[in-house]
Amino acid sequence: MPGFELFGTEERTALLEWWDSNNGVMFAHGFDGIRKGVFKVREFERAMAAATGAAHTQAVSSGSAALLVALRALGVRPGDEVITQSFTFVATAEAIIESGATPVFAEVDESLNMDPDDLLRRITPRTRVVIPVHMAGAPCDMERILQICGERGIPVLEDAAQAVGGTYRGRTLGTLGAVGTYSFDFAKNLTTGEGGMVLTNDPALFEAARAYHDHGHEYNRAFPRGRDTRSRPGFNFRLTEAQAALGLVQLGKLPFIIQKHRENKAALKAALADLNLAYRRLHDPDGDAADTLIFFLPTEDAAAAVARGLGERGVGTKNLPDALTWHFAGTWHHLFHDFPSLAHADRLWPQSASLLGRAIALPVTIKATSDDIARTADAVHAVMAGVRA
Repeated sequence: MPGFELFGTEERTALLEWWDSNNGVMFAHGFDGIRKGVFKVREFERAMAAATGAAHTQAVSSGSAALLVALRALGVRPGDEVITQSFTFVATAEAIIESGATPVFAEVDESLNMDPDDLLRRITPRTRVVIPVHMAGAPCDMERILQICGERGIPVLEDAAQAVGGTYRGRTLGTLGAVGTYSFDFAKNLTTGEGGMVLTNDPALFEAARAYHDHGHEYNRAFPRGRDTRSRPGFNFRLTEAQAALGLVQLGKLPFIIQKHRENKAALKAALADLNLAYRRLHDPDGDAADTLIFFLPTEDAAAAVARGLGERGVGTKNLPDALTWHFAGTWHHLFHDFPSLAHADRLWPQSASLLGRAIALPVTIKATSDDIARTADAVHAVMAGVRA
């Protein structure tokens, strides 16, 4: 599951080497006289660009910040509508609201990602941006989403917080739309404790994102930082040098992390083959970041019974159903006081509610042994036998 499984000697060594190399300067800019030319945030950004193929990358303080920075860079303002999907982490909605826009939520389909048909129904003349979210490591149907949005001139912002390292038809998730975002929190494939990244191939969007994340700084080479020029407002969403030092090490481990996810997910699925489970649809199985195995039960009662039985056997679930309320718009009444159209959120997305209520998500871990996988499979077999009896 997360990169923290591999936190160890390499990360500790990187922090100590960074500390010794630049006298512990945490700030990403300035202090040239004591930092000895070491700029870890800039190094991390360059390494991420090389790893993903993105032309421009901007490190920020969290995945949530990355979303807001990207929305600001895209020019979202009050009166606009931003469409995302009803199954996502609450941060996606929070960023839309913080940008001043009105959130609009599309249903998800059997992939548990944005339903392109429902997206099409929800586009209006006020739609400014569409945010597909690659949930639980699996890519959205980007071909259809990009086609729908491209025909209408609507930029796509990919929320790839849960899918760092995943791909869609050979392209890195987060690089297919106008802009993409990553999260590096402690439960993500690549972790810096907290942190995130904005990725884009558009130099104008990059300059806007870079300025907004750092109080409007334009990084004008003609002036020192203290007299830097600015022409737009911003805020402070900077990443620290220590976090970037960790990120560089974790980025080097990312191919191994994805490889182990895929191997262990395939082994778990093979161990459950005789159950003929109804798995979520994958739009590109080869691009799956593979940290979750999700299947559906016929009814919500059956899913609840399976989740309860797995818990009794020491097998946890990931988001579905254990953290569903943090990941389904139908439960976010606390966010929607100023949006009358969302007053009855629990009734607005019946397709999503049905799918999510019938879903079980098994976490896939990096360090799982064959015995660990067998124990999980045995638990699922035992519980399913009881449910189907």
